[in-house]
Amino acid sequence: MSTKLLALLAGAAVFTARPLRDRLQLSRAKHRSLTGHARLARRVARLVPYYGFGEQAFFASDGAPADVVARRRAGFARLADHYRTRFAATAELTDTVIDAVSDLQFTSAYRVPFQYSRFVREQLKPGAFARSSSGVTITDLDDNRFFDLTGSYGVNVFGYDFYKECIEAGVDRVRDLGPVLGPYHPVLAENVEHLRRISGLDEVSFHMSGTEAVMQAVRLARYHTNRSHLVRFCGAYHGWWGDVQPGVGNPLPARETYTLEDMNEASLRVLRRRRDIACVLVNPLQALHPNRAAPGDSSLVAARPSGTVSREAYARWLRSLRDVCTDRGIPLVFDEVFTGFRLAPGGAQEYFGVRADLVTYGKTLGGGLPVGVLCGRHELMKRYREDRPADICFARGTFNSHPYVMGAMNEFLRRLDTPRVRAVYRDLEGVWEARAMALNERLRAEALPVAFAALSSIWTTLYTQPSRYHWLLQYYLRAEGLALSWVGTGRLIFSLDYTEQDFEAVAERIVAAARAMREDGWWWQPAGATAGTIRKRIFRELLAQRR
Repeated sequence: MSTKLLALLAGAAVFTARPLRDRLQLSRAKHRSLTGHARLARRVARLVPYYGFGEQAFFASDGAPADVVARRRAGFARLADHYRTRFAATAELTDTVIDAVSDLQFTSAYRVPFQYSRFVREQLKPGAFARSSSGVTITDLDDNRFFDLTGSYGVNVFGYDFYKECIEAGVDRVRDLGPVLGPYHPVLAENVEHLRRISGLDEVSFHMSGTEAVMQAVRLARYHTNRSHLVRFCGAYHGWWGDVQPGVGNPLPARETYTLEDMNEASLRVLRRRRDIACVLVNPLQALHPNRAAPGDSSLVAARPSGTVSREAYARWLRSLRDVCTDRGIPLVFDEVFTGFRLAPGGAQEYFGVRADLVTYGKTLGGGLPVGVLCGRHELMKRYREDRPADICFARGTFNSHPYVMGAMNEFLRRLDTPRVRAVYRDLEGVWEARAMALNERLRAEALPVAFAALSSIWTTLYTQPSRYHWLLQYYLRAEGLALSWVGTGRLIFSLDYTEQDFEAVAERIVAAARAMREDGWWWQPAGATAGTIRKRIFRELLAQRR
């Protein structure tokens, strides 16, 4: 064989070896779950057939004996009767609009695992309307008052009365200009200065939602780095647009997204080696459940394992990310749409002690009105190039910087600096950790298979034994006067105006709901039952439907 041919072969080997090595390195940095493999998850989702339990199978899907099934039937009948009488007007109005509101159809269908959904929707109708709010409670159309554990999807940090006042004062502040779009109201200038100080960054852009703010952060990172791919971490939520939702829920694959394992050295190696990474997106809320999607009862088939890591451990991880991103010239983006202002006045940057290059805010920052905000370094926020005037990064929106939103935001930011609000943050983490520990101890003392993990005032419900019926707890909780969002027990969000008396009332209701669920037989389990045996049973059911 000639020397020239050998040289060509050697060159070809080198040329192919590097992509293979990079591909292997990327594979090793993926979480082993389906959540970590977006394309595979999409394929698997398309293969799952629908099947629903009829009345007989509904009560015995775990193989429960006849006496337990009888207890369940009687308990479910009592619960259904309670819902029919207590929530009648609220459920009636919901029924009149559900066929015309696609959002409501979706959330109603996915409150519980799909096998049980149809029967539950027929029998347990909590309704989707509320008449008023006051303090830490909301009132439905039947005049039932509930302690609110929804947090309005994260918006309600300081209590509903706080936001009512922000909106009222903010509208008064901009009333003379009204809904004029184009020119800014002067309060915008004050808002910008507040946000620059809070974020520690140079520039600000305003948007209509957190999703839009994240979209702009990624677009600007790609523009300034001239690289294609974003990195997100397994399970993290960054809004519903395509590139940050690469798995189930997106009709198209996200081809310029890398989903890597959170808190894994292999992910850092990918960041150090690859040359196509435009930015790294971090949702600090993942400290509550690294590498798992936001928990919801619709996917709760056996148990909800605890994966919470300590504040110190997650801070170490973020510092490692910060160091690698700095070394490689990769913009680090903190998505603080949810955590901003909830964990600390300076958000997750202050809470974990790590600074990002771009930070998105939303939800609570609007003072109760819709908003998205992006803060960033000068060199990353610029949307055009001085030396190439046709090369721009376009981003606009009709309602960006709407005077009413700017007014309510202004009132929110002013109040953030008051002694009254600053006092709320004093020992905030200690207060909520103590509350979670006390409630968990009460549940343990009564041998109830429920526990809570907390990231300050954001909680998730854990279960200490496997069961196919954990999702039912949300209905018992509502019967006790606790309002949960459509994801059920997966996410409890407290506002920071909860007093000790308020929280004690919530704790009593949680314990009472868990007792009732146990007494009704839903936590019976066969000898030797594990999460694995339950999943195998479900897998056999799926196979039977595909034959």
